[in-house]
Amino acid sequence: MEPTPTQHDPLAPALIERVLERLRLPCRPEPDLQGLRLLYARWCQEVPFDNIRKLLHLQRGDAGPLAGDDATEFFEAWLAHGTGGTCWPAHGALHSLLSELGFRTERGVGTMMASANPPPGHGTVVVHLDGECYLADASILHGDPLLLQDEPTTVAHPAWGVRCSKRDGRWHVFWHPLHRPEGFDCRIEYLGGTRDDFRRRHEMTRPWSPFNYAVTLRCNRDDRVIGTALGKRVDIQADGQIRETPLARAEQLRQLIEDFGISEELVMALPADTTVPPPPPR
Repeated sequence: MEPTPTQHDPLAPALIERVLERLRLPCRPEPDLQGLRLLYARWCQEVPFDNIRKLLHLQRGDAGPLAGDDATEFFEAWLAHGTGGTCWPAHGALHSLLSELGFRTERGVGTMMASANPPPGHGTVVVHLDGECYLADASILHGDPLLLQDEPTTVAHPAWGVRCSKRDGRWHVFWHPLHRPEGFDCRIEYLGGTRDDFRRRHEMTRPWSPFNYAVTLRCNRDDRVIGTALGKRVDIQADGQIRETPLARAEQLRQLIEDFGISEELVMALPADTTVPPPPPR
């Protein structure tokens, strides 16, 4: 399977070196499966999926491009504040980094099957190596690249493991979101998404998105998944057990700083969580 060429945001060599150092990579990874596994594992441990900067952007009423749409701006914010992003900016940045490192990478668009017949609303990234296609998702954070093929495949890990099957011509990746730990599928709709496609779809989330109202964060630490969602601290333990703890606002803010490494500057500016309203009629 050959990737469709897609544009990526260029990254300055000095910035790439700073990113690799922050990812705690001992050297520049080679554009092969071993290099992909190493880089993606470090990304899952160090770059959270979160909506912190988006919440601040919306609170300010900023009419400019949503936070992180430019890969350089995404990485500078991560280096300064420890933030990642939601699916569109995070995958744009990961796509750019992988491309700059020599990987044959393309963007994909998927649907989180959290309700009946939802619209496509998820950006992702795949990497092509030696005739195979691997998912490296910066939201699901499955720890190891997931092979996409006609036969079922898995990432077998008690905390962040996923399983994939192809049905009706599309890959379905079953995973465990922190706000819905029982899990649901992410269906890959198509590959070959463009930079403009990602930015347009990101902009479409400005009026409504489940990530516009309350702090969400997810990352891997050691052999666990840790994070916060809907006013709770949620941990998926190394044995797969799920622990949920309600958080008062003061404790939530403290944990964002002390446990998740987000800068105090951004955390203390966050608006209070609000209830997610139903999506507008389609």
